[in-house]
This record gives sequence, structure tokens and C-alpha cells, in this order.
Amino acid sequence: MQNSKKIAVVGSGLVGSLLAIYLRRAGHEVHVYDRSPDIRKIQFSGRSINLAMSNRGWKALDAVNIGDVIREIAIPMDKRAIHLVDKLNFQNYGQEGESIYSISRGVLNRKMIDLAEAEGAEFFFEQKIWDVSLDDATLHSGETERGAWEDKKYDIVFGADGAFSRIRHRMQRQSMFDYSQEFLPIGYKELNIPANHDGTHKLDKNSFHIWPRGEYMLIALPNLDGSFTCTLFMPFKGENSFESLKDKASVEAFFEKNLPDTIDVIPKLTEDFFNNPTSTLVTMKCFPWTYKDKVALIGDASHAIVPFYGQGMNAGFEDITVLHEMIEKYDDDWVTIFSEYEKSRKPNADAIAELSYRNFLEMSSKTADENFLLQKKIEKWFSDKHPEKWIPLYSRVTFSDRPYAEALAIGDYQNEIMEQVLKMDNIDKIWDSVAVENKILELLK
Repeated sequence: MQNSKKIAVVGSGLVGSLLAIYLRRAGHEVHVYDRSPDIRKIQFSGRSINLAMSNRGWKALDAVNIGDVIREIAIPMDKRAIHLVDKLNFQNYGQEGESIYSISRGVLNRKMIDLAEAEGAEFFFEQKIWDVSLDDATLHSGETERGAWEDKKYDIVFGADGAFSRIRHRMQRQSMFDYSQEFLPIGYKELNIPANHDGTHKLDKNSFHIWPRGEYMLIALPNLDGSFTCTLFMPFKGENSFESLKDKASVEAFFEKNLPDTIDVIPKLTEDFFNNPTSTLVTMKCFPWTYKDKVALIGDASHAIVPFYGQGMNAGFEDITVLHEMIEKYDDDWVTIFSEYEKSRKPNADAIAELSYRNFLEMSSKTADENFLLQKKIEKWFSDKHPEKWIPLYSRVTFSDRPYAEALAIGDYQNEIMEQVLKMDNIDKIWDSVAVENKILELLK
């Protein structure tokens, strides 16, 4: 237990709620602010990419003994189901028993707020935080940005308020603050596959479903009620784009031509398409993440990434794991806690941002490529034979808590080896032979 401080967390999302639990366990008074209404009292739909919980996320939850409660609202997915135009392929994610877990963002967020309140954290909804005084950790709230503000004084403020953080906005006005944001020319829109009449799933419920089509793709993740949350990713402009799908007829024609096996399972296709918003995808990087012993950024406020590795939430939860390690190591020395926290996390946040961007190319194009599928098959076969010598990149990121930066570096090295292996004569016929095994062992030396 640390010496008790009065701490504000701005943002009641997944990271903010979990952080509140950790801070309460450490003995602090915790107030959580959010400009939105209480998510538990409103309908939550229309712009949510379902979450994929993996090892890093579970580690953070299990450390405060709430992992099992969350597992009750999660569905394991042990493989990709790759829907090509004319066939369906399955590709296992990891070793036997390894899965990522599909969780509805809304369902999880509601549960996390309940758990944080049970720990004694106080939540204040519909409270617009416009600014923070960095030197004395004072929040400034009010109805409008230009109107009267109320001051709320704290010992420490955490900005867990997402990619467009107001807390970071103030920090950006310091000198020597690095900041960049990059939007993809690709947006996303939520669609829905309802359950069968008996409540069962229309597609395999333990698969991450993906329709790879090059510049665009559709994914579907299972929900507990038998439905699937689908997300269509596609360019804003161009031939196959949101701009080109102007009316009911063009949407129906596009899906019939390019995603024919979805027509029967998405009955409200055009209704969902035009009712649900088209959202943007952004990568945001900044540094420093902290100010003295007063203010710190965490989660998307410090490192927003695109969702193609399913690591946004997991990376944010891992921020909390590392922060907790620093608290245990440095006790009440918040200057050192914050300094070591940002130093540890920054290179890993940059690495997962790069990996997430690359994974869009893998999911949208390469999963439909025979060479890529063969490479994955060889990697899994070799890894099964030599687990001490080869852990595939996906497993390093998803089923491990080793640093993201390490996974990126080793993944690049492994890919160079596989490029040489795939050039071997008749590789498609001899992929599981002693010759291929020896070639990889030789290249690993």
C-alpha cells in the first residue's frame, strides 16, 4: 500500500476503469470522470469493433483477481476462418489450447465500471473536462469550452481519455513535446449477423471470421447471444469504397458480387449500412507521457493504434501492468514511477503500432495468398518440432508478454529466413521434409 493520494482518472473506458481498480487496491482515493453518459444506462451500438482479449490483457485482469469474472463474458477463438469467394479455409492461431477471446466492448465496459465501483472508485459522468493545470494537477470542467469552469484539485491526474485526449492536448503545449497522428485512408462500419431462432450462431462460433479482399475486408467476431459483430473496413474513396456505395442497390450489388456468402446471414444489411456511422482509424504517437509527479497519459491517450492486431486494449492494459510494477518497485516516488513507466512503454507502444499497421496488409490480402498460407504452415510445423528455436510472430505478440519491440525485431528476422525457405525448389511439396527443417536450422545459426 502506498501513502494515500487523491487521484483523478479522466476517461471511464476500459483502461480508465481497470486503472481505477489498481489505484484503489494501492490505497488511493479515486475519482473517474467522463464526458459521456453512464454507458450502463444507454444503448451501446453502431461503432464498436469487438475486442480480442489475449495474454497481456488477461495478465492485467488476473493480477487483481477479476480475470475469471471477465472470462464468463468472453468466447474463445482458436482459429481464423478465411472466407474466400469460392472456399473456406481455417488457420489455427497458436498451439493446442491457445485462443484469443471475443468480448463485446459495451458488455466489458459496463462490467469494468461495476467492478471499479465495487472497489470504491467514484464515477462522475457527463462531466466535461476541458483542461488540466499540469503543475498542481487541477482539472477544469464546465458545460462548454468557453464558458465558466469549475476547478477540481488532485494530487495526481491520469489521462485515459482516448486518442483525442484533452489531458494530452494540454501537455502538447509544453516545449519539447513530440506528437504525431496519421489517419488511414480506410474507415470502418459495423454490421450485424443475428443469432439463429434457437439462439445458436450462424457461423462457427470459435473462429475469427475474415473475408479478405485486398483493399477492403470484412471481419466477424462472436457474441454471447449468438450474434456476430461484423466490421467492414474499406477505403473512403475509390472504386470499392464507402463513397461508391451510395444507395441500397449499390450496397446489395457489391455484397452479392464480392461477399456472396454474407447475404443470407446479414438480413439487415442495408439498414445497418446506412444507419451506422463510418468511423476513422488513426495512429497517434507522443512523448513524454508524464509531467513531473503530477500527470500521466495511459492507453490510447498516449499511443492510439489501428485495430488490426487486436492489441489496442491489450496494450492499454499492459500499460497498467508496467505502471503497477513501477509502483511496487519505487513505492511513493511518483517522479521515478512515471519516468520509468514511460521509458519502458514508449518503444513497445511504437512497435505494436507498426505491427498493427502491417497486419492490415496481412489480413486483407495475404490471408488469401497461397504462398502466405504455406509460409504459416511451415512456421507452425517447424515451431511444433523446435518450440525452443521458433515462436511465430503472432504467438509472440498474442500468447506472450514479452516486449512488443522484441517481437517486432525477431519477427523481421524470421521473415527474412522464410523468404529464403520459400525459394526452395518444389517447396509446396517438400514443405514438411528434413531438407526444409535443416535449411531453417542452418539459417538460424
